[in-house]
Amino acid sequence: MAQGTNTGAQPELDRAIGPKLLLFFVIGDILGTGVYALTGNVAGKIGGALWLPFLIAFAVAFLTAFSYLELVGKYPRAAGAALYAHRAFKIRFLTFLVAFAVMSSGVTSAASAALAFGRTYLQSVVREFFSDTFAVSSTLVAILFVLGLAVVNFRGVSESVRTNVVLTCIEVSGLLIVVAIGVHAVATGDGDASRLTRVEPAQGQGTLVAITSATALAFFAMVGFEDSVNMAEECRDPVRIFPRAVLVGMGVAALIYVLVAITSSLLVPADELAGAGSGALLKVVQVGAPGFPLWVFSLIGLFAVVNSALINMLMASRLVYGLANERIVPRAFGLVHPSRRTPWVSIVFTTGVAVVLVSTVDIAKLGGTTSLLLLVVFAIVNVAVLVLRREPAEHRHFRAPTIVPVLGALSCAYLASPLSGRPGDEYRIAGYLLLAGVVLWLINHVAQRRSPPSLPEA
Repeated sequence: MAQGTNTGAQPELDRAIGPKLLLFFVIGDILGTGVYALTGNVAGKIGGALWLPFLIAFAVAFLTAFSYLELVGKYPRAAGAALYAHRAFKIRFLTFLVAFAVMSSGVTSAASAALAFGRTYLQSVVREFFSDTFAVSSTLVAILFVLGLAVVNFRGVSESVRTNVVLTCIEVSGLLIVVAIGVHAVATGDGDASRLTRVEPAQGQGTLVAITSATALAFFAMVGFEDSVNMAEECRDPVRIFPRAVLVGMGVAALIYVLVAITSSLLVPADELAGAGSGALLKVVQVGAPGFPLWVFSLIGLFAVVNSALINMLMASRLVYGLANERIVPRAFGLVHPSRRTPWVSIVFTTGVAVVLVSTVDIAKLGGTTSLLLLVVFAIVNVAVLVLRREPAEHRHFRAPTIVPVLGALSCAYLASPLSGRPGDEYRIAGYLLLAGVVLWLINHVAQRRSPPSLPEA
């Protein structure tokens, strides 16, 4: 699938991302809404052994990351999984559905972050400084939040990724506060270490299903590394800098996640974490450090979900831009603003989708649904890397050991299957999303038949 060519007046994207900015991008994309909002939900599925599903989710994500690194080294362009699926299988419909699933995951993740912003952490700050009767419309806040992200996104990738550096430092500081509280608890003899080995299945579930269902949800907190491949056209020397940035970034995020999970279980029983829901880490801070001003941690949580949402909207807009260049979606989505050098039509489109989501859709279950869609996409990518071994590259690039994508495909397929203990609602929501994708594909197909551009050859 050759790269689509821009018209003569069409500028290229700005290559503003170096190795340090890419590392912060990866860390900032993984850390964020997942751990700040899902810790309580994961605890409700597994019990006190909260660290285990995060560790397993990291191992599965790490396997898939090797496949992404091989593919981005061979094809260092925006479009990511959709590009790889097309090159490997040459099925236009499959390519579109993969792209739609990835784009949906980014937009719904950003929408989830927007609602977490308004419903949990902002509410905590408001209660600290105003009376409980002070009403804040979480939906209105979420919409304004998404529109604000669009402004930052439009301003330029340099501004966006530098904003990400600041926000990543803030969100990491919040998680380090939780870890420090855990270290203090251990040093002073507080906490209940026996909880760390307790797996408490729901009624009618076995231990294995409890672990895999918790892992399937925790996987949502580990995704984000794949977003970086959609920024390849805005990186300096992507073939060289991607492997180190992605692997180091994932390692840092996984270590922090496990330490936060251990601290949470030490200090707060699993049923109380589950009851706190998206405010589970607020509960941990409240119990472990009663004198710590809770509004400070809430403010940090606000910045964390802002960062998560910003990166996901960056990814979604660049993915749509890349698909336009590959003639899979209409060319208009590939238009780049002449002065800002950002894909402004794609930014407007993805922002509009996010506004609709936060305005009309109950996204309480979309964390699991997003994880489901991405696991299916990751299984396809792991197979694609093996298929594309038959297509040599003209330059040196990273190559994963063959066993890695095999294990990655099997583990992702298992976690996406009903055998993992996923609730049926997640499959229904995913089905509706993919049905919407089919409708969009048909509309695009009709439009291209009226003015038919041929799909570039693989």
